[in-house]
Amino acid sequence: MIHRIGNRSGLASVFSSRTSRKSASRAGNDSAMADGEGYRNPTEVQMSQLVLPCHTNQRGELSVGQLLKWIDTTACLSAERHAGCPCVTASMDDIYFEHTISVGQVVNIKAKVNRAFNSSMEVGIQVASEDLCSEKQWNVCKALATFVAHREITKVKLKQITPRTEEEKMEHSVAAERRRMRLVYADTIKDLLANCAIQDDLESRDCSHMVPAEKTRVESVELVLPPHANHQGNTFGGQIMAWMENVATIAARRLCCAHPTLKAIEMFHFRGPSQVGDRLVLKAIVNNAFKHSMEVGVCVEAYRQQAETHRRHINSAFMTFVVLDADDQPQLLPWIRPQPGDGERRYREASARRKIRLDRKYIVSCKQTEVPLSVPWDPSNQVYLSYNNVSSLRMLVAKDNWVLSSEINQVRLYTLEDDKFLSFHMEMVVHVDAAQAFLLLSDLRRRPEWDKHYRSVELVQQVDEDDAIYHVTSPALGGHTKPQDFVILASRRKPCDNGCVDPYVIALRSVTLPTHQETPEYRRGETLCSGFCFWREGDQLTKVSYYNQATPGVLNYVTTNVAGLSSEFYTTFKACEQFLLDNRNDLAPSLQTL
Repeated sequence: MIHRIGNRSGLASVFSSRTSRKSASRAGNDSAMADGEGYRNPTEVQMSQLVLPCHTNQRGELSVGQLLKWIDTTACLSAERHAGCPCVTASMDDIYFEHTISVGQVVNIKAKVNRAFNSSMEVGIQVASEDLCSEKQWNVCKALATFVAHREITKVKLKQITPRTEEEKMEHSVAAERRRMRLVYADTIKDLLANCAIQDDLESRDCSHMVPAEKTRVESVELVLPPHANHQGNTFGGQIMAWMENVATIAARRLCCAHPTLKAIEMFHFRGPSQVGDRLVLKAIVNNAFKHSMEVGVCVEAYRQQAETHRRHINSAFMTFVVLDADDQPQLLPWIRPQPGDGERRYREASARRKIRLDRKYIVSCKQTEVPLSVPWDPSNQVYLSYNNVSSLRMLVAKDNWVLSSEINQVRLYTLEDDKFLSFHMEMVVHVDAAQAFLLLSDLRRRPEWDKHYRSVELVQQVDEDDAIYHVTSPALGGHTKPQDFVILASRRKPCDNGCVDPYVIALRSVTLPTHQETPEYRRGETLCSGFCFWREGDQLTKVSYYNQATPGVLNYVTTNVAGLSSEFYTTFKACEQFLLDNRNDLAPSLQTL
């Protein structure tokens, strides 16, 4: 319905007439929190470790390999607490290390299951360090691991997680979107590498100041012994990751001739198990060196007997290192000279991954309030913008402090004042199947049929089956003389659990395109987070919800509607219901693909 202009001023209360109602609601929430003070997630596991000299590297800091072992152990115990059976590490998402940990400090690790799927589950891990003398604490990193429940005889069917707190609800909701990204991870990297234009600067660099990549090559073998394996005899994922970090550090050190610090690890993906008695061959090489950082590629292969000719590919990862000076500032690094053939391929792929990594960290990792209203769209950030688009809406939906502001003929209007944003949420139940409603509202070109705030809609780019970019024009509103226009990314998602828990989702956010720059004819409007959710309430019965973040004082009619002084929102939403009812029988072929 209504989007917002890029004004990010502080949020002033626009509901003075409802202060008492909101206060009462908050009081009720505070009371509920007081009643549940003793609540602890049943899957939560905590580990605290004192960092001893045997755990540290040459700088007197905790070895990242040791930290990865502790992280994996804690996460595995949490997964097994929920599954009630042995679990194995399937993958570990990207990890960014914010702080190092010194000898004598304490590492506090907390892990809990965010969501369970059929036989896999996502475990969220938080790592903090603590100085017992000064009582200071630092956040070190966050991690997300996927574990698979494993039974020898019976097929595993995991019980679902029931989130209770707002944080748990958000993590549970967004876990489905993160799982989607993991499943297409390999294809995504291939597509981005194929489509991303990378500047080739090999010929322009001074070869006399380059280090041959072959000089950094490392190969090491490890024999998997019982202390390296879990109770099933499978090698601990954390142990493999620690060995990988070790050879990567050696490769990085051969380039810089100094003590490198690991800053980031790209996703670990375990392609198969290894057991006690396996020999693991670990290989590492510096793929590329940038001004202040270098990428090291690591792979792990396994074989059983020395005479075996076939080696199983167990894992691969890419690790980013820096070299810090006495003031903890990154130092300049020498350039790398790749070997012809595969070496040059790895060199260029590292440049592409660096761009992808920066886009991903910028779009996915930063807080919602720090994301620009309109992020530039290009193939390198396509997947992560889509992820951010859907996850932002899911997190907005999961908030538990929505306040019912009005209700007219079973159409409810809720509001939420949070940080810089005013959000509103409209809800109704319609006699249409959820999949039908989802399909009808997915195509924004049909929105002018029921929403007068959409004057025209042009499909600019059909990115893929689930994402499309539209150019939308809107009439002049709120006392302005110029009409508005928007460039909107629409991302749609089907539920991953047949609609029992997850809704169908249509998420909308602004992007910028070189082909659709702002023009004098229109005022460029922007939306950071808005869209629809559809829940099945029964046979041919769907709860339709529309969400929108806005800032007060920009669109006057928004606050006017929210304050109950106008029925414009209600009229538009009822028009949406009639549109769904009138067109619900036109979708038989399309429904078969859902």
